[in-house]
Amino acid sequence: MIRTWKLGKSYGNRPAVVDLDLEVRPGEIYGLVGPDGAGKTTTIRLLCGALRPTAGQVEIAGVAMERSPEEARRHVGYLSQHFSLYDDLTVEENLQFFAEVRGLPGGAWHKRSAEILAFVGLEPFAGRLARHLSVGMKQKLSLAVALVAQPRVLLLDEPTTGVDPLTRQDFWQLIIRLVGEEHITVLLSTPYMDEATRCTRVGFLREGRLVMEGTPRSLRQLLAGRVMELSGAPDEVIQRVLSQTTGVLSAQRFGDRLHLLLDPHHRQEAVEKIIRGVEAEGGQIVHLGEVEPLLEDVFIALSEGFL
Repeated sequence: MIRTWKLGKSYGNRPAVVDLDLEVRPGEIYGLVGPDGAGKTTTIRLLCGALRPTAGQVEIAGVAMERSPEEARRHVGYLSQHFSLYDDLTVEENLQFFAEVRGLPGGAWHKRSAEILAFVGLEPFAGRLARHLSVGMKQKLSLAVALVAQPRVLLLDEPTTGVDPLTRQDFWQLIIRLVGEEHITVLLSTPYMDEATRCTRVGFLREGRLVMEGTPRSLRQLLAGRVMELSGAPDEVIQRVLSQTTGVLSAQRFGDRLHLLLDPHHRQEAVEKIIRGVEAEGGQIVHLGEVEPLLEDVFIALSEGFL
């Protein structure tokens, strides 16, 4: 449903997307992740035709964006990172406006809007001005607008950023239902690794390049045997010992515990040095043991060049 070949976008001498070869199959939820400035938003804007590529090609549902941009865009629903609808229109008026922009006749859009509002849970708020909606409801309205023309491909740029955890869960249930009931293919960017875990496949962008992709499970397996969990006190002693221990590539806090990424060639040596070093400085290790890697661990390892 989505294909790119050597896709690139530069702003002057600064590359934002470089040689991107991407293929998203029908019915997938494909997650794009990466640090700020990795090129996620630029990639999505290239895919929906909002930006013209510097190099390469985009194909949506078998239609080349370069040859037939209007036809390709007809297959796409796009939800931008920031709310971009009209605050002075009601929920229903926003839907009507964008339905007419997409060329839907009056009878068709009216029936479709009622279905969509019911689907996203905004039916009781059809007459409310958009400015009076909560952040989560605005995102649901943006999703409704993206769905009004019955797209085959849905592009979502960090759709749940800034919303509360309960609304995030609701939004994800909508995405899963869209794939199952409407047979829509979804590509989204997200800063949340728990969301990326729900995707069929995940692609990691770094400096505009797709450096790795795979299922969440296969990506976590890349760090099998390399992640250990550590808890103890005092924190300053533990941090100092870790910084002085060869083989500790990174230490990231997860609540009251640390996840340590270890060099597999120095793993046992590093563990012994950590135990001896903390004890020598009067500290205490409560727990130190191997754990299943999280997608966050993979993200950090890729971002810092350890994979």
